[in-house]
Amino acid sequence: MTCIIAIETATEACSAALLVQQDDETKIYKRFQLAPREHTKLILPMLDEVLAEADLKKSDIDAITFGRGPGAFTGLRIATGIAQGLALSVEKPTIPVSSLHAMALTALNEISDDDGFQSVLVAIDARMDEVYWAEYSIIDRKLEVLGDEQLSAPQIMFDKAQSLSNKQKTALIGSGWDVYFPTYKDQYSGIDNMRLIPQKFPDAEEIAKLALVEFAKGEFQSIEEAQPVYLRNNVAEKSKKQI
Repeated sequence: MTCIIAIETATEACSAALLVQQDDETKIYKRFQLAPREHTKLILPMLDEVLAEADLKKSDIDAITFGRGPGAFTGLRIATGIAQGLALSVEKPTIPVSSLHAMALTALNEISDDDGFQSVLVAIDARMDEVYWAEYSIIDRKLEVLGDEQLSAPQIMFDKAQSLSNKQKTALIGSGWDVYFPTYKDQYSGIDNMRLIPQKFPDAEEIAKLALVEFAKGEFQSIEEAQPVYLRNNVAEKSKKQI
């Protein structure tokens, strides 16, 4: 039996999940709530609840995974801190997972093979007229990230969407698209080749599923190596100076 517990607090959404795989059966126990600024209050009870629902103890956990961002600075610190603390207490490894990749998996689950989508552009609103975003290709129902995760003005992200839509169908998902798509969409042709999947957030369930793949390959990180990805370096550097 493999048990992986997951934490995701990179955005307004707060979620916890427990993935239990035994033989050929995989079960997911999860809690999810849109709760800006309440993650600290909610996440620990959520973790306790999914363990209780599965009738498991913390000592049964094989690995701890968390959404390592990019996303809200405070949310990333919460997820990382709790994951590190839990990993230390049960002496198990950590598996940081991209919050953008988790959303790409959500998009993949929303579309069918018959839809003909070949790419996903994931975007999280970074405030200050910027977005965190990444491009993923879809090949045989599998995702591959293309290039680096980015922090940029929305215009750059839309230029990429325009370029992709001229040659293939592209799914758009995440709060960055929810916020900026209405403003920018009239500037672009090929809009029929884009599909907006609205009101979706990173979810611990997808974090757990991606972590299971890494776990099977033996791809772990030590507690010290398990760090968030901020992208907005000036915020991260300021925090380091204050600690």
